[in-house]
Amino acid sequence: MDGLPPEALDQVAAYFQALSEPTRLQILNLLRSGERNVGELAQACGYTSANISRHLSHLMQRGLVERESRGTAVYYRIADESVYALCDLVCGNIARQLERSAAGYKAFARRAAPRKKAA
Repeated sequence: MDGLPPEALDQVAAYFQALSEPTRLQILNLLRSGERNVGELAQACGYTSANISRHLSHLMQRGLVERESRGTAVYYRIADESVYALCDLVCGNIARQLERSAAGYKAFARRAAPRKKAA
């Protein structure tokens, strides 16, 4: 990002904004295994087709997914596989943070535990 003009940073922010919605991340995760139509995605996510279509439209605007019409059905697939590397990087970072905080909590709990009195 070093040296990017504000207009380019706006595009970067819009890309990350597309990834800031949990339902969109769920859709991307489902598409990781292959293309699906709106009905399949809606059923797998537990949302309405209209809701999933809205999220897919947002993902398409950012170039993350693409669509293909086949007869009366429309199928969606990943357009930019690099999004998975980015998501894996972020997930790994979050996992490490959780491990560190869990270790910190355990250390604190050991210190805060009541001590037994000597008999």
